[in-house]
Amino acid sequence: MKAYFKQLFETIQIKLQVIDLDGCDISLDEAVVMIEFLKKSLSDLRNFLLAKESMPVEDEITFFKEMKPEVLGRLLYFHKIHSIELNRPTGSNDTLKEYYESKLSSITYFFERHLDFYQYYRTKSTYMDEYYFVRGKLCPKLCADSSQYIHDPLFSTVYDYKVAKIICNEMLRIYLNKKMLNIDKQTIINKNRASLPTNNLHWTGPKVALVEYGYGFESSGYVNNGNADIKEIMIMLEIMLNIDLGDYYRTYISIKDRKIERAKYLNIMIERLIKRMDEDDSI
Repeated sequence: MKAYFKQLFETIQIKLQVIDLDGCDISLDEAVVMIEFLKKSLSDLRNFLLAKESMPVEDEITFFKEMKPEVLGRLLYFHKIHSIELNRPTGSNDTLKEYYESKLSSITYFFERHLDFYQYYRTKSTYMDEYYFVRGKLCPKLCADSSQYIHDPLFSTVYDYKVAKIICNEMLRIYLNKKMLNIDKQTIINKNRASLPTNNLHWTGPKVALVEYGYGFESSGYVNNGNADIKEIMIMLEIMLNIDLGDYYRTYISIKDRKIERAKYLNIMIERLIKRMDEDDSI
């Protein structure tokens, strides 16, 4: 069972790699693609479970406490992303930030309302697992959501959906906080850009390349005698080249973790500069 789920989850991770989860830059089309993909993944998971004639209790608990919620939680996440962005209001940054804050408040309310179970789940407690994550263990005293009565009894337990909601809302909390952070950053960039002469320069290369250049500037020590921090340098590049670099630190981590040619785009710049100088010499 664990081998099957490992393969399924690896397939999901590969699918997620084409989406900018770290930067929370997810389009409506990307959300729809992921919803359809995860719906199929969940259906495959259900078929796998129902094909088993019997299952030890500990395996059933693992399935409904860990495996199913990992898939369902991401499905719920992309559903919420699609809904949030589809209904996003037009207007000022203040209006947009207020909208995201209202969505964040509803998530905070969810965690407050289900604090006891959230603490149980996050502390990796197990003493109630047989009631929470085994099919057919319906116990009115647990005060589970009424939605339990309409769930597929062959593919649901009292609280597997709630674990999926926790996973979904933890991801959404990160998404919404980053959206609001990006709004604050964009406000600063717009203010600084307004004070500069108008230019038509736009970065048209990969974002990762500009992040690599930015860290190159900082590492050189040539900006402010080495006293400029990376945030100042990145904001300067964003303002001058009309681009949002998103979570550039995470991008830097991916650059640092490259197995081959860690300074890939700096090397490309060097090669092209040398080629140009050679061509100029030949004229």
